[in-house]
Formats: sequence, structure tokens, C-alpha cells
Amino acid sequence: MKRIAFYGGSFDPPHNGHLAIAHALLKQFELDAFVFIPAFHAPHKLRKQPTSAYDRYAMLCLITDDEPNISVSKMEIEMPERPYSVETLARLKAEMPDDEIFFVMGADSWMDITTWREWEKVLLMTNHIVVTRPGVEIGFDHVPDEIRERIVDLRGSLNAKTQSNRDANELDSAEVQRPNKDRIFFTDAVGLNISATEIRQKIHENDPSWLTEVPNEVANYIEKYQIYN
Repeated sequence: MKRIAFYGGSFDPPHNGHLAIAHALLKQFELDAFVFIPAFHAPHKLRKQPTSAYDRYAMLCLITDDEPNISVSKMEIEMPERPYSVETLARLKAEMPDDEIFFVMGADSWMDITTWREWEKVLLMTNHIVVTRPGVEIGFDHVPDEIRERIVDLRGSLNAKTQSNRDANELDSAEVQRPNKDRIFFTDAVGLNISATEIRQKIHENDPSWLTEVPNEVANYIEKYQIYN
């Protein structure tokens, strides 16, 4: 049985925070693989027109090309209809019935989870990992007790610099490594506060500080093909 995390989102554009999440979760949750799933168009964000799915897919491929445990899936951008997360998860479970699946989301997605189609079913289908971000407040009152009782809050429990005497493998191992049932893990393993929305705005305003927030491959792609201008 493999432990695989799937991170769905717009990735518009992919930035250093996205790659840092992949690296951190591979280590913290002892994952065998981490997969980005760029959305063709997030169904619950119909008012927002994203950049071409193929440009976003290409940028993700560029930054993961040399990463043996990180890959990019075309499963959502190749589907004729815009899939909802509940449909994507159902497909993943059907295709990998013997693997342990973790579905990754950001703090903002967690706070907006009630806008997703069949969101309660989504949260009960697999393990989830919510990656918190500095400055984004996290709450739990918007979900029912059945969901809250499955939450495992790992925030503050892993800091190699201040807890060097504690092996990361001891981090709530009963919960992280082999939970008895699907859980919703909250982690602050990534301390970067980078926003794709702000990156797009900076590019539009000719603010060069965005160049430090994305991998070089993404910066080169954006500049070559004049994305976001």
C-alpha cells in the first residue's frame, strides 16, 4: 500500500509555496508520492476566469521535472466536464483502492469548504491535509461535529530547529502514519505566506518582487509567453 497525496487547485501561477508544501508533506507524512492536480476551472469559482489550464500544467511540469516523488496529473484538465472534488476523489479511490489517499488543501479552501459541492461527503471520503498559512485565520465552527471529531491538529508539533531532540517519526505516529480511520490533519509545516493572486497583481503592476516568489522556471515561462500582462 502506498501513501499518496493529491493537491488540487488552480496554481495560477505555481509558486514557491506550492513546491514547499510538496516537500514538507512528503517528509512529515512519510508519503510515497505527491501529485499536483491543476483544475481546468474550479467549479465553485465560476466568476473567476483562470489562466489557460495548459499553461498552468506546463509550469507545474517544469518545476517538478527533477523531483522523483512529485508529479503532475492531467486528470481534471482532460475531462470534458469541469469535475468537482467529490468526483475527482471518487475516481482516485476507484483507481487506487489499495492505496492510502491524502487530499491536500490550503487554509483558504478549508474556510470556504461549505461552498464546495457535497462538501461533507468530500471530507468523509479520504484523509485530508489542511496546510495553514501565516495570517490566515483557521476556524472549525463552520463544520459539524461529525467532521470536527476527525480533526488532528498538528500545528506547532514539528519544528526541527527548536525540537531537534525529537525525531519527526515520533510526531503523533499513530495518527499520521496509520490512522484507524480517515482524518483531517492541520499542519503548519510550511511557513511561507505567498499568494498567487498577489503575484498576478504584481506582474500586472510591473512590481518585480514577484520574481522571488516563484521558481526560476515559472518566472522564465511567464516572461517568455507574457502571461498575466
